[in-house]
Amino acid sequence: MMFYVKEIIEAIKWEPILQSNKIEVGVEDGIVSLTGTVYNYSQKKEAEDIIKDISGVKTFINDVRVDLSFSAIRNDEEVASSVIKALEEKWVIPNHLLKVIVKDGWVTLEGILHWNFQRKTAENSIRYLEGVRGVIDKIVIEAEIKNDLEKEIVEKALSRSWILDIGNIKVRVDSKTIFLSGIVSSLFQKDEAERIAWNTAGVWQVENEILVEFD
Repeated sequence: MMFYVKEIIEAIKWEPILQSNKIEVGVEDGIVSLTGTVYNYSQKKEAEDIIKDISGVKTFINDVRVDLSFSAIRNDEEVASSVIKALEEKWVIPNHLLKVIVKDGWVTLEGILHWNFQRKTAENSIRYLEGVRGVIDKIVIEAEIKNDLEKEIVEKALSRSWILDIGNIKVRVDSKTIFLSGIVSSLFQKDEAERIAWNTAGVWQVENEILVEFD
């Protein structure tokens, strides 16, 4: 167990933008907990991305706090303005469908989008903005396509990924929802399976119940 803690700490320190931050790591039964402070929201997300790439991590809890430097502090009106501008610059996001609420630097996104990649694009566009302490995602996905999902189409899409063993992943569909279960060897593979499932035309929700296990 201490080996994993050491490996994670080294991985975090290896990333240049995280070397001067105070991130503490705890590990129990493959579950990683991150605490401490960073200087901006993008650093918090970077630490999260690093964890996903480490072998042996089953899941993680990111409780790192964003403690903005004095020069990066913005009032809520300024943050909201920069968020709206960032969303407007992303042509794939029909931003007129989104509502932006900012309180104490925390950005809440509400509204309805047709694809999950639009939701991810919205959050990523906020990631590097000054004054942002965190993002609360309340976006709902409602696909324009009304046909029910087909299990075989999802399975075929998963089988095209070279990093996934479709024999270890089970798919179940119920109306507009895709349920994923089974076993993979990394969080990256679990996220990849979910990403592919979300790309299915007509999907409204993906329930990712895949377990991460390793030798």
